[in-house]
Amino acid sequence: MSDVQSAEITRLLRSWREGNRQALDELTPLVYHELHRRARHYMAREQDGHILQTTALINEVYLRLVKVNLEWKDRAHFYAVCAQIMRRILTDFARSRGYQKRGGDVQAVNLDEAMVVSPSVSFDIVALEQVLTRLEQIDGRKGKVVELRFFGGLTVEETAAVLNVSPDTVMRDWGMARAWLLRELDRGATSGT
Repeated sequence: MSDVQSAEITRLLRSWREGNRQALDELTPLVYHELHRRARHYMAREQDGHILQTTALINEVYLRLVKVNLEWKDRAHFYAVCAQIMRRILTDFARSRGYQKRGGDVQAVNLDEAMVVSPSVSFDIVALEQVLTRLEQIDGRKGKVVELRFFGGLTVEETAAVLNVSPDTVMRDWGMARAWLLRELDRGATSGT
């Protein structure tokens, strides 16, 4: 994305925040493709035949965004909020479908496998949500890195911009968080929780 497009998105976000409803209409086509790409990237990890489709996920994100009353900083902040909303939607959806109780026919895979964008790999999003919530309580920034990268599909550079840290810090946090999450998910799988 060019600097001009990024600046235009930031301008429209701020205008929307100030109450200009037309700004949202102008913003939507500028961010839709990127949101769809990120949602598609995430949904590729879900089981084949998943009821919630990419377009429906994006539509639900938009419905929730309209209700958000934030002081938008920039484009990266917008995508970070979208990542958080996607995480909530998908976790709520998994819980409502009874995935936690019945397993939802989800095959157990580790986080490394789930990070590979492959339609044949699915994972237990509710278990991931539980361990990610624990990580956020222990180290909020590492939890945010996982949320932005895993749920939001943000690059290392975009994540660094959102969190106002260096890309090297994001990479260190990402590596440590993944190791911690893998250990916790493995503990949960072996203990049956």
